[in-house]
Amino acid sequence: MEKSSEGSSERVAVAADDAADAAKQAKRAKRPSGWQLTRRTWTLMISVLVVAALGLLGGLVKVPYVALGPGPTYDTLGAVGGKTVVQISDQQPFPTTGHLTMTTVSLTDEVTLFGALGLWASGRYALAPREEYYKPGQSEQQVQQDNVKAFQDSQTNAEVAALRYLGYQLKVTADQIVKGSPADNTIEPGDRLVSVNGKTFGNSDEMREVLKATKPGDKVAVTFQHDKQEPRTAEITLGKSDDRTWGFLGVSPIDQADVKFKVTITLPDVGGPSAGLMFALAIIDKLTPDNINGGQSVAGTGEIDPAGNVKPIGGIPFKMMAARDGGATVFLVPTANCEEAKQKAPDGLRLIKVDKLADAVSSLKAMKDNKDTPHC
Repeated sequence: MEKSSEGSSERVAVAADDAADAAKQAKRAKRPSGWQLTRRTWTLMISVLVVAALGLLGGLVKVPYVALGPGPTYDTLGAVGGKTVVQISDQQPFPTTGHLTMTTVSLTDEVTLFGALGLWASGRYALAPREEYYKPGQSEQQVQQDNVKAFQDSQTNAEVAALRYLGYQLKVTADQIVKGSPADNTIEPGDRLVSVNGKTFGNSDEMREVLKATKPGDKVAVTFQHDKQEPRTAEITLGKSDDRTWGFLGVSPIDQADVKFKVTITLPDVGGPSAGLMFALAIIDKLTPDNINGGQSVAGTGEIDPAGNVKPIGGIPFKMMAARDGGATVFLVPTANCEEAKQKAPDGLRLIKVDKLADAVSSLKAMKDNKDTPHC
């Protein structure tokens, strides 16, 4: 009997344990989610918050880079905003055909992280350190002023180079007068400079050579002309300057064409010096009957000096891209930019290398006559 009683007790104990386990399992089943699901939910919420924070930062935080890409193009033979880009006044210009298009580079500042990545991924833009375009402490307004000044100088140089190429006589004028210099209060900006000590000069370089024959303390007779007044002569004692051994006059001379007609270049909201070559070609095309362009769609770039030398520029891949997008089939390239240009030229764009303004004119004429031209 005792044995039977013990077996019965064991069965009762086992049954009680099984009932307790079942109750615990039932209780777990009745819980809404459980700790495992709660941890999963927290992980998901944290991930969403991190992604949102990164998205916010990427869309708002500025990076120390600027984005460079193709900019607007302008036909120097045509009009922009209802105004002729290159206008000849007081003389009837010759008719022109085709296009002589100047190209630009767009510069986007204050780029966000995501914005920079998007522009770069497009394949049409490149990123460059901001400090290469904005000097430390230099405001955007100051950069804009420098670009506008460079653009104005390019217009002056283009006019002088073009008219010099066409054989017009030049005159030397005072561009700036150094405050407190020997010439200050005697010569004014815009005055025509005729001679120094009786020696005349045909351009600003020749005037500098005349001054190099003097020394500080020399008294020189400077003949100049203000507006349309009669020329007058003033005796000026030359000073001393740290950057030269010869006498210091304090005048920055520039060359201007001595013509009866007027050349006006109008193109707002554009800066930099690289439009000089295309401006000069437009002036030549409008002042000659040859129609040097021959009706073709020609684009190009290049800084130019008063003597007609074509200097290299930056951003040529973007300028070629903009030219091709605008329908150009020919692109004039400064010789120093040829290596880069031929590596990145868009399909269908013929490259012609240019070292001087005369090279560009002769190449356009040769192209019009279906002759070979220098190429990159």
